Amino acid sequence: MDTKYFPECESAFAKAGNILRESGIVAFPTDTVYGLGAVYTDRDAVRKIFEAKGRDEKKPLSILVSDIMQVGRVAGDISNDALKLMVAFWPGALTLIMEKNETVPDEVSAGGNTVGVRMPESECARMIIAYAGSPLAAPSANLSGKRSSVTAEDVREDLDGRIDMVIDGGECSIGISSTVLDLTGEEPKILREGVITAEMIKEVLGR
Repeated sequence: MDTKYFPECESAFAKAGNILRESGIVAFPTDTVYGLGAVYTDRDAVRKIFEAKGRDEKKPLSILVSDIMQVGRVAGDISNDALKLMVAFWPGALTLIMEKNETVPDEVSAGGNTVGVRMPESECARMIIAYAGSPLAAPSANLSGKRSSVTAEDVREDLDGRIDMVIDGGECSIGISSTVLDLTGEEPKILREGVITAEMIKEVLGR
């Protein structure tokens, strides 16, 4: 596969959208680390992500959205806690684990009933999602087991020849993965802490 590289610009977003709608996979910068995206309902494209990364198919993929309205396309019941956290921290570095709805294929959720959803602060990422016309299944753009990519050159080292396109938006502003918060239990539970801390979450939820 001949991986194409483009600087971050409107024409690149349009090219990325076309590739994604045609079952391709595209790497792009987010606020945290570079993501590797596929249209979440496209099972063939999602499988390409696992193949490119060498990722265990038993590990679920998170989904990126470009606006809060898209959350209803992938999540089932959206709780008051979820809405409070979205208002407080989105767009930003917080992934919320919620019950998935019927549109999310088992390839994305690894056969489970939940899905991780985030709206990235990166305008580049949100533009690509918008041009694709769909939320994207989007894990980090690196080989499984290696450190997350924070530049397009990092992506090139791991995934050149394995994916369709890379958009070079420079170095990611945060450079570490998002905080992951599970909202499916009786009480919210942090599965991974990033720049959004437990104290910040408690302040918003009041507990």
